[in-house]
Amino acid sequence: MARTLGVSRSGFYAWRDRAPSARCVADAALTVRVKAIHDASGETYGAPRVHAELADEGTHVGRKRVARLMKAAGLKGVSRRKAARTTLRDDRVRPARDLVDRNFYADSPNLLWVADITYVPTWAGFLYLAVVLDAFSRRIVGWAMGHDLKAQLVIDAMNMAIAQRRPANVIHHSDQGSQYTSVAFGLRCKEAGVRPSMGSVGDAYDNAMCESFFATLECELLDRRKFKTKAEARMAIFQFIEGWYNPARRHSALGYQSPINFERTAHERLQSASP
Repeated sequence: MARTLGVSRSGFYAWRDRAPSARCVADAALTVRVKAIHDASGETYGAPRVHAELADEGTHVGRKRVARLMKAAGLKGVSRRKAARTTLRDDRVRPARDLVDRNFYADSPNLLWVADITYVPTWAGFLYLAVVLDAFSRRIVGWAMGHDLKAQLVIDAMNMAIAQRRPANVIHHSDQGSQYTSVAFGLRCKEAGVRPSMGSVGDAYDNAMCESFFATLECELLDRRKFKTKAEARMAIFQFIEGWYNPARRHSALGYQSPINFERTAHERLQSASP
């Protein structure tokens, strides 16, 4: 073997008996922590979010090193699939004016909410999920699940957001689905002082922020689990939103902070800046 590989026999034995280098020892210890972070994310985090978690703990290493160690350990994040269409437009009604025009920037909470609906497949049929997301922090501030696509589903999601956040003159942006253009939804917006806004038809960019959340939900939960019952799906989605996404999942657009931590940091910064 030594002749075939072009090395000396003494060199092989020296390599075999040599103690691991300090770099190898450090890599082994770091790999243990990287694997723990990856496991805690439900095996969804890739190198960027693992790197952010390590930095938050005070472990400052290069992102490429994290990627190298993850590859060597067979660890990888999940990737997104194309979202499905759930928007059914009612041509008999007039949609609300587009108050956003694809500008989803908000410099404080409760200025702009975005909303949408997706479906969750189970062995017992589809479960439908409606969400309301705050554009400032990407936090899910309202959600509701149901067995059909009636207007009450999106009203319930908005009611939860209103009860939790108590906004003043917030914009609620959605697509032109029949649930959002319904009379019942419009009356609830007027009653609550919410300003409805709707994007154009057949253009995902007009509600890209909410589509992005659904893509995350699908690749990190729905594509990786099969639900026998709707009750099982409900519990998993609740845990994903309230137990993982809002309080803990690191978001690249937020400087790799979770939505709740991003809001807390912004509030503390505002408090310290005020006289």
